[in-house]
Amino acid sequence: MSRKADMTTQRLAAASCALGLLAYAGLTTLFSGSEAAAFQAGGPPAQIELTGIVRDFRERTVPMGHPDFEVTPDHGFKLYCGNVSPYLGADGKPVYTGAGHKVLEDWTDDHDRPICYHVAQAHPAPGDSDGTWGAADTGGIDGPDGFRQWFRDIPGINMSKLLTLTLVRQVDGTYVFDNEVDPLYSSLGGFFPIEDQLLGNPGGFPDRNFHFTFELSSEFVYDPAGEQLFKFMGDDDMWVFIDGEIVIDLGGVHSAREQYIDLNRLNLVPGETYRLDFFFAERHRTQSNFRIVTNLQLQNVDPPTVSNIFD
Repeated sequence: MSRKADMTTQRLAAASCALGLLAYAGLTTLFSGSEAAAFQAGGPPAQIELTGIVRDFRERTVPMGHPDFEVTPDHGFKLYCGNVSPYLGADGKPVYTGAGHKVLEDWTDDHDRPICYHVAQAHPAPGDSDGTWGAADTGGIDGPDGFRQWFRDIPGINMSKLLTLTLVRQVDGTYVFDNEVDPLYSSLGGFFPIEDQLLGNPGGFPDRNFHFTFELSSEFVYDPAGEQLFKFMGDDDMWVFIDGEIVIDLGGVHSAREQYIDLNRLNLVPGETYRLDFFFAERHRTQSNFRIVTNLQLQNVDPPTVSNIFD
């Protein structure tokens, strides 16, 4: 999943060059090593495009409907964590465990930002605060067989297509995709990437395509000096894995929730390339929110394909 590359000498040379140029221009702003390297190369990209696979499902109440879509968890519309394994399976997909619980209170870091329970337990940091578990609950997931269909092409059950997201660079150096700002999705009033496509809108009210999943694989180079982060806010389920280990768990059917991961707490190796995989599901009417904030310069890995039957 990763390849080693010693970039320390390159970073120092790039930083020295960039700072020299700044001094020549009479500027006093200081850049980190990674920012200086980007400055030397002409600056970081204005946007990042990442392509993944979106899969459309029918809701459970219609013929060929999936039991996990348009469902109410036993303990209501809330956050449920722990229903997938902390580690990806051998095929790079999430593994259903059904061992989850309702979350009564978030785990947080020293800045009071919500973090994944597994990160707090496996990679503790000063200032973390423990969350609180509630009742055992699968978060509206019927079982392992149905869950396997979420992120695989299954004839008769789902239809798929490629979907590209554009993350736009902000003045603070982060890259953001936000359905409330993106021109297409803001006009749709939510994250509706397959409106009137694939299996089509289900009818009812509101008649929007609320029943789909999305997966995307990418990679980045770890730079501890860059204070690298990844944050997601949305609904419903969302899982993020770095190097095959879960770092964000927003499982369940719920309103928009967020979690944050500071990569410096993961014991990664500087200069090494790591894989970031994320998996998303929209499973219930009324809202569809999707927002990514990161300063990682992510690149697609393993170009996604869909089964010919769905092209």
